[in-house]
Amino acid sequence: MTSAKPYGLWSSNLSSSAMAGDLGLKDVAWADDGTLVWLESRDGHSVLVARGAHPDRAPRDITRDLRVSAGVGYGGGDFSVRGEDVYFAASNGRVYRSAIAHGQPRPLTPSNGGAASPTVSPDQKWVLFVHTDQRNDIIAVVDADGKNWPQKLVTGADFYMQPTWSPDSNKIAWVSWNHPNMPWDETELHLGEVEVGPGGLTLKSSKQIAADVPAALMQPEFSPDGKTLAFISDADGWWQLYLYDIDSGEQRQLTHGEFEIGGPGWVQGLRAYVWKPDGSGLFAIRNQRGEMDLLDVSLDGKFSSVEALKDYRYLAQPVISKSGELAMLASSSRIPTRVVSWDSVGKSEACVERHSSGERLDPSELAEMKPVSWSAGEGSGDIEIFGNYYPPTNPKYHSDGKPPAIITIHGGPTAQSVASYSPASQFFATRGFAVLEVNYRGSTGYGREYRHALKGNWGVFDIADAKSAAKFLADEGLADPDRIVISGGSAGGYTVLQSLVANPGTFAAGISRYGISNLFALSMETHKFESHYNDCLVGVLPEDGDIFRERSPLFNAENISDPVAIFQGGLDKVVPPNQAEMMVDILKQRGVPHEYHVYDDEGHGWRKAKNIEHYYNAALDFLKQYVIFN
Repeated sequence: MTSAKPYGLWSSNLSSSAMAGDLGLKDVAWADDGTLVWLESRDGHSVLVARGAHPDRAPRDITRDLRVSAGVGYGGGDFSVRGEDVYFAASNGRVYRSAIAHGQPRPLTPSNGGAASPTVSPDQKWVLFVHTDQRNDIIAVVDADGKNWPQKLVTGADFYMQPTWSPDSNKIAWVSWNHPNMPWDETELHLGEVEVGPGGLTLKSSKQIAADVPAALMQPEFSPDGKTLAFISDADGWWQLYLYDIDSGEQRQLTHGEFEIGGPGWVQGLRAYVWKPDGSGLFAIRNQRGEMDLLDVSLDGKFSSVEALKDYRYLAQPVISKSGELAMLASSSRIPTRVVSWDSVGKSEACVERHSSGERLDPSELAEMKPVSWSAGEGSGDIEIFGNYYPPTNPKYHSDGKPPAIITIHGGPTAQSVASYSPASQFFATRGFAVLEVNYRGSTGYGREYRHALKGNWGVFDIADAKSAAKFLADEGLADPDRIVISGGSAGGYTVLQSLVANPGTFAAGISRYGISNLFALSMETHKFESHYNDCLVGVLPEDGDIFRERSPLFNAENISDPVAIFQGGLDKVVPPNQAEMMVDILKQRGVPHEYHVYDDEGHGWRKAKNIEHYYNAALDFLKQYVIFN
């Protein structure tokens, strides 16, 4: 028996306090003895955890006092495991080594700048890592005992990622790129030989490979016998697997299809595939319009989906043990993120190694995400726009009429809302809101042409696609057209503000989290990684100053009339607080209904439990005041 209650006022067992207490599961790795190591975040503090092999499988912390957090760009590439030791980058800028079994971490490098992707040679003598002083990025090397000072090994490019070793420790491969490109635009793949001399490890020779056509290349990985280098390239328009024969220099595309393996390199240390231990093939994560599965890929390019993981629609960071046991992060719209393992040799069922939450809700209490698409319309021809729809779901209630809806805009903007567990979408869906996550033109996961559509069109296509999403919901009878809200963070927050400028009255309200209001300031003040991003998305200053002004919400804020809530981190270096403060000042002057919340101890996003809990409660109260009760 269900109770009648208006949409948006349903009580939910998915509380903000429970969500704030969930763990963040980030990455996984195997030790030689079968110990599984993963990184989890607890109230903003990242800790390495180990689950031993039989008989001791109880998880235990490896690090507690040190915050494990890489310091290059947006982070990632926090740790790796070699032998029975773990190597990690700490928030103080140092690279550490620690035995997994016992002992305290010991530093290998001094505290200087930021480090990421510590990668240990198979002979366990050397550690490669990406280093930045926020102006210059390099690949550095240090001996695995930390007896000598780190040395510069590879220099000259603006950015580096994903250094990797050959099995014999004599070769390395890496990815680099230069301004104004981003890593999803065009990168270079290099193969080098190293040698040990009086001064330590040096780069004997190197060459660029896979350079026949400009492409976004990523994740080089040597085969177990060292004869082949696998990598990901979008040379044919979709990110696919390629193989490069090291002796002959020949390369070939291994997988084909309108799906993607890999994604945008926003952070260090991303992985989308692994070699099988015997080199007979690979396991790769396939992304089909945001829904993922694990492929068993043979060296002739044939592949099949692994049925043991079919319950999960999001997979990430696969690793494989010497015995063929896979581990990765996994979730779906109704399953919070887990660390899972699967024996690829014994073909057993997948095992859950770690839960990110208590999973106290029955899956029937959560919304099942449905992929949807619609036409861009308004002169855009037959262009298809994609999204993830969450219906209002709560077995305790029913309501009359059409529900209010929240259109959510992902950040980036070169990113994608995928079929993973979305706490935010579930929080609102279980309270009686429809939620539509929009993968507007410029999103990843739909091929290079769709991804590059936003070049020169940021502030145009994303705005149009958000508007067409609202029309789609109304036309399909999925939402009350007078109660559709737009919400987003970072670049998504920019789209929120610009949508309120460009299309007043379309949305009942807007929620912007650390959103951009001034494109001029963004180009001048943001961090190195994105300092030329606007060159591609908007234009080049000073020549295109008129476009920057036209597409900056701050300079057109007189058009905003709909209520807006703005949330900001006081320590944000990507989108500094002045972006929010200038917008709030204008809203105050014009008497536009608004709220402004600042979390003084947060940066670009919320990591601390108290702030996560406050955000959800404040956003819900805002929606009740201006959308539900209005």
